[in-house]
Amino acid sequence: MLNISQKKEVVERLAKDFKESEISILVDYKGLNVLKMTELRALLRKEGIRIEVVKNSLLVRASEGTDAALMKDFYKGPNAIILSKNDPVAPAKILMNFVKDNDKLEIKAGALSGKLLNPEEIKQLAKLPSKEELLGKLVYTLSAVPTSLVNVLSGVPRAFVNVVNAIKDQKEAA
Repeated sequence: MLNISQKKEVVERLAKDFKESEISILVDYKGLNVLKMTELRALLRKEGIRIEVVKNSLLVRASEGTDAALMKDFYKGPNAIILSKNDPVAPAKILMNFVKDNDKLEIKAGALSGKLLNPEEIKQLAKLPSKEELLGKLVYTLSAVPTSLVNVLSGVPRAFVNVVNAIKDQKEAA
């Protein structure tokens, strides 16, 4: 059992984490054994995502004034909160892959940019490309535009030089 000062520390830390997180997802881990829970923690930790089991009363207090407060109606039963500060898609992808083999894990709700997400919306979020993939596509697109422009602009002088060379060749032949 936590004493009052420890509970205050947990609430303050969680409140700070909720404010810094891009997405928070609430899951019911009931039925997962320790080995499976450790496996899930490792998968999430590898991507810089935190999962924490916290008492619901502390979740309610810590989430006040944050997007996570949207999920307060789901703070019932055994819950674990998943917090990602960098990429909102990564935890959704990891959870969807994990749920395929571990149907005991239940995704309850999520909070992203002031919006409450239901499990189906989290499933749709998992289908999106990751932040790194999107940034890669953006860089490729941005670099393709100047390259194409240079090719187009250099085509005009190239064609002019070809025409002048053709005229020179005709005159030399005549």
